[in-house]
Amino acid sequence: MPGAIVRKLTPEQEELDRKRQELSAVRAALAERELELADLRAQLKSFEGRYLRQVGVLYAELDDWEAKVAALEASLRPSASAEQNAQEARKRAEETHKATHGEASKVQEFKPSADLRSLFRDVAKRIHPDFAKDDADRQRRTLLMAQANDAYSRGDTEALQRILDEYDESSESVQGEGIGAELVRILRQIHQGRKNIAAIEQELVDLRTSEIARLWQDAEAAKSEGRDLLTELADTVRRQIADLRKRHLDVAGEGKSRGR
Repeated sequence: MPGAIVRKLTPEQEELDRKRQELSAVRAALAERELELADLRAQLKSFEGRYLRQVGVLYAELDDWEAKVAALEASLRPSASAEQNAQEARKRAEETHKATHGEASKVQEFKPSADLRSLFRDVAKRIHPDFAKDDADRQRRTLLMAQANDAYSRGDTEALQRILDEYDESSESVQGEGIGAELVRILRQIHQGRKNIAAIEQELVDLRTSEIARLWQDAEAAKSEGRDLLTELADTVRRQIADLRKRHLDVAGEGKSRGR
């Protein structure tokens, strides 16, 4: 029986195979970075919500009492500077209250499952905008990736799977034909993928050095020592509130003694 005929690949086909493997590695690396970024964003958002509910509300109360004291002092000892101080204190109290009771305070604890993380990797590999074949495809992928990030932060596995399924079933997921065109497209995707990996790594650095991230890291370090940093901060602010309440009573008493 004659042996099977083995087709020898052309140099172009060999190069295309090498670049496909390289692109696959870049896709995997980019998906990991996207997952790392999505995790960090969600964790910081979750921690910020807990901070606002546990400590932020107390800071809002503290600022409110500072505004009350400033207003009372301005009424007892009227002056342009006292009035300005009272107005600034009230504005600060309103801003703190708004920030504390906004949407960020409602975010709950983020604990992604292994299945959710694995699914997000698959989505990032398939639909990331860096692997688009034209501008229209990039715009569609960008929208889908934003939806995927939102679904991941909410722990919505069904939404992530639906995004992936709908993309795989769409005509836009079909790649073009021709070795030359595909090779050029893959080279550009590799370049853009690496560029985006570098951008994500820089964003990770920026996030990890942000104020809320440093507080989160301090809280995690305290937790390893058996301490609850947010509880400690809350207790400190409560003592400050108590001091301001006493000060308010003292200033009010001073006003009564003056007959005002």
